[in-house]
Amino acid sequence: MAPIFGEFDMKACFVSGIFLLFLMAAISAMAKDTTHATVVYDDRATEVGVAGFAQTGSLWLTTADLTRATGFAVKPQGVCREELCFPLPKARMQEFFRPEGAAKSSGKGGAQQGWFNLTAFAGLVHQPVAHDDAMATWYFGLRSDQQHQLASLHAPDFTLPDMAGKMHSLSDFRGKKVFLVTWASW
Repeated sequence: MAPIFGEFDMKACFVSGIFLLFLMAAISAMAKDTTHATVVYDDRATEVGVAGFAQTGSLWLTTADLTRATGFAVKPQGVCREELCFPLPKARMQEFFRPEGAAKSSGKGGAQQGWFNLTAFAGLVHQPVAHDDAMATWYFGLRSDQQHQLASLHAPDFTLPDMAGKMHSLSDFRGKKVFLVTWASW
C-alpha cells in the first residue's frame, strides 16, 4: 500500500507545483499591467499608476489619476479643467483615450472613466515633455496657451525720469537707435 500513497503524493506535488507556477506567472503579468510613476505638472509632483500596455515614450494613466495630477478631466466636449476645454480630434480618439469596460461616463460632472494618454495630449496642446525612464518621472512644461510671448518686436511706450529728474518717453526717440539698460535687485 505504501507505494500507492507515495505515487499519489508525488502527483499531487507535481500538480500543485504546476498550479503555483501558473499563479506566479499570472501575478507577474498583473504586476506588469500597472506600475507607478511620478508626474510633475504645473510644478506639482504626483505619484500615479501607469498602464503596462503603454508604448515606450507614452504615459497612459487612469482618468482619476489624470484629474489628481493635472486637474483635467475627460468629458464629452474634450479634456477640461474648470472653464478651459481642449477638444480631442474624433478621428484620433484611440490615441488619447481608452474607455474602461462598459462605463463610459460614470464620473463626476460627466467625466469619462478609463485610460488617458497624457503625452499624446501634451503633443496636441504643444506642451514640452521630459521623461526619465530610470526614475519613472515625467515633467510637463507650459502649454502653448500658458506661454507668454511678445505679440510684436515693438517695445511699449513708457515714460521715466533721467538722473536729473527730467521725464523722457520712449516715443521721443522714435526713428533713433535706443539702447535700454535695465536692472533689478531681486
